[in-house]
Amino acid sequence: MPRIPAHTADSAPAAGRQTLRRLEKRFGRVLNIHAEMAHAPVVLEAYAAISTAIAEHGTFDARTREAIALTVGAVDACAYCQSAHTLSAKAAGLTEAQTVAIRRGETDHDTKLTALLQVARQIAGEVGEVSDTAWDEALTQGWTDTQLTELFVHVAVNLYTNYFNHYARTELDVPAAPALDG
Repeated sequence: MPRIPAHTADSAPAAGRQTLRRLEKRFGRVLNIHAEMAHAPVVLEAYAAISTAIAEHGTFDARTREAIALTVGAVDACAYCQSAHTLSAKAAGLTEAQTVAIRRGETDHDTKLTALLQVARQIAGEVGEVSDTAWDEALTQGWTDTQLTELFVHVAVNLYTNYFNHYARTELDVPAAPALDG
């Protein structure tokens, strides 16, 4: 059961109402995560600011962004984010089988992406620490220092939402991601 009350665009505190309406337009409805974040406008606005910075300045394509989100969601065992990003990843051109493989850490369909996701997995799972081996492999596969620096903000925004969902116990309002067992 969720710990934090969910708002509609009309019931949200005034300070977050416009942002919640923008998110509602972008996603076609108010998602539970955003509805709960809106309870404290600073939480919603912080999320929106990072997302806006990524949209305006980020260089990764949608497929790469979603693969990062799936990786971080799997490391953090965030059912909500794995589910939401499975939908987005499929819309970005990944197959359902690829989304499952990414979540498992088995992205052998793309060695360059695999190298980047290994760095993301270590950032998320090792409190920001990344081995020289993983870093060097990402460089060898063609990622630049600038892209590896950018990766950090993508991991950070996903940690933010994953942790928020655990903290708030956000109820799933999208189809569940496929199970990883089997």
